[in-house]
Amino acid sequence: MHLVPADRADRRTIDGHRVCDAIAAIGDEAHVRAWADRFSLLADPKRLALLLALHRTGPLAVSDLAIATGMNDPAVSQALRLLRAAGVVAGEKQGRVVRYRIVDEDVRLLLKHCAADAT
Repeated sequence: MHLVPADRADRRTIDGHRVCDAIAAIGDEAHVRAWADRFSLLADPKRLALLLALHRTGPLAVSDLAIATGMNDPAVSQALRLLRAAGVVAGEKQGRVVRYRIVDEDVRLLLKHCAADAT
């Protein structure tokens, strides 16, 4: 039980080797927090809809995303601002139009599985 932290070392285990494996699987607390934050971004149905649309179609403008998702432009902009701040999407300005695309590869892989279930 070499991976059990000192503050838990005095507790009785049933399968000590599995406890160590479980601790190793959980890994660094910061890594777990980062994934929990990603999942919280995906937990909102409107943000997930935006991401699924971007995943399937590639770069889209706010107004096009609003039409595709049934949201209004300000709600789309607000959701994209949050996703951009988290590093999930990026906008590319072309003239007066900003088109957004997914830049987080881990999120792209998760969306691939979500989209596969929908087809």
